[in-house]
Amino acid sequence: MIFAVAEAKGPDVGVSELARTLGMSKTVVHRVVRTLAAADFFSFDERTRRYRLGPGAVSVGLAAMAQMEVPRIAQPYLERLVASTRETATLSVRYGMQRMYLTQVLSPQEIHMSVQLGRLYPLYAGASSKAILAALDDEEIRDYLAKQPLAPLTPITIQDPERLREELEVIRSRGYAVSLGERQQGAASVAAPVYEATGRVYGSISVCGPVGRLGVGKVEEYGALVREAAAEVSRQLGHRSGDRNVRA
Repeated sequence: MIFAVAEAKGPDVGVSELARTLGMSKTVVHRVVRTLAAADFFSFDERTRRYRLGPGAVSVGLAAMAQMEVPRIAQPYLERLVASTRETATLSVRYGMQRMYLTQVLSPQEIHMSVQLGRLYPLYAGASSKAILAALDDEEIRDYLAKQPLAPLTPITIQDPERLREELEVIRSRGYAVSLGERQQGAASVAAPVYEATGRVYGSISVCGPVGRLGVGKVEEYGALVREAAAEVSRQLGHRSGDRNVRA
């Protein structure tokens, strides 16, 4: 229905036209468009009795465009991270109370990390996930920890909610998260949150590689690099460092 209105020849469309286009009865079409109009997906002109796309549809479209645009914006920063660290760099996006990898630039080294794009991961384990979780507000974190079992993904996954809360405070303080085998044995990562123009967390940028190559000194060095890269991508998305981050 929304696509039919969006693809109409004119700026607006009537119920009869929609019914003919979709091969549906006018009664059904009228009921559906009224529901969508109530949700702001359509705007209804009382004078002409015709519908056009509303602010809700526009917001969804802009959000979808942003999702497609962010990997392009992040690409040069991921490439710079790989050039600086010689490890794999990734971009993750928050998906509700989970997250997924959107894109990656692989390490040039023979032994390197490669992530699975599009797969959902929990927010309590791994640097990319914890960077996002730490960027949420306190109430949302409390709600998440109250509902989400901290099931062990590896022997060193944090399973104590209080310990995880303490870890999130450290992440907020230094600006990046660290994981040394929490989500995947033998894998290490350092990640920082990426923010939208609204101040809400979009996702995270990470550098990841074998645990043996990411020692304490490297963690601090790479942490500073991913924090800077994430801040640059956030600025490209319209976020300003002086803005109050909306952790939601």
